[in-house]
Amino acid sequence: MALPFLPSDAGLLLLQAAIVLAPRRVAAPGVAARTRGVAWALVPVASIVVVVFAIRYVSDTATALTYLALVAVPPLAAAALGWAARGASPPLAAGAAALFAVAWAAGGSLAGEAAAALLSGLSCVTLGVLLAAVTPPRWLKAGILAMAAADTWLVVADLLQAPNAVLLAAHPPGGLPRLQSEIFGSATMGYGDLFVAGLLGALLARERRGQLGPALATLLLASAFDVLFLVVDELPATVPVATALIAVEAWSRRRPGVGGANAGRRGSPRAGATPRRAR
Repeated sequence: MALPFLPSDAGLLLLQAAIVLAPRRVAAPGVAARTRGVAWALVPVASIVVVVFAIRYVSDTATALTYLALVAVPPLAAAALGWAARGASPPLAAGAAALFAVAWAAGGSLAGEAAAALLSGLSCVTLGVLLAAVTPPRWLKAGILAMAAADTWLVVADLLQAPNAVLLAAHPPGGLPRLQSEIFGSATMGYGDLFVAGLLGALLARERRGQLGPALATLLLASAFDVLFLVVDELPATVPVATALIAVEAWSRRRPGVGGANAGRRGSPRAGATPRRAR
């Protein structure tokens, strides 16, 4: 029997919130100082707008993204377990291979879907940490807000549903796991929805801010936002993360000395943000 939508959606919301909590502050790679610049702030919004329109107008884009995710996600997840996430240590990086094996062997089951979603989430932690290292904090915050605004526009204009369906339907041969979008039970979430959570978490870690509060705020906001599923089938799941960022910034302005000048950065590229929806 398929898992009902409410617990399925709750599992994905918990994953998204956990990704906000997961990144840790790490020493930026040496190359980060040489490549740092405001242009990186375009990556979040480009990761949804460019991908969505590429899927709509360039044939085989969804297939290409499927293979890109298959190749890129496992090593990025290993990097999170070995370097970028809280509690990371090099021996733990092997856990990514175990998750991939479960996602492949148990494909179609809840265990396989959970392993695949966790792999994708861990990869977003690494991407967030890397992008935070090369993007000025204020510009990265603007990039997160722009990503949520673009996501909302695409959903309201009904420009996202068709590309989202194509991306979800694409899959590699041999029963290999689909890592370009997350499916858990009867709910789905786009890779970009996890990516934006990784960006927020890495930004907070870079600025030496607490991440637990924003992670809980993301969970509560997303849960409240998802009440709209009673009347619609698709929502921009980047919005609760962006709203949590706005709340963090508003709170820090009420408490001088928190964040601000002590800032840092976060994030990375990849497949477009596709909202969750009931299947």
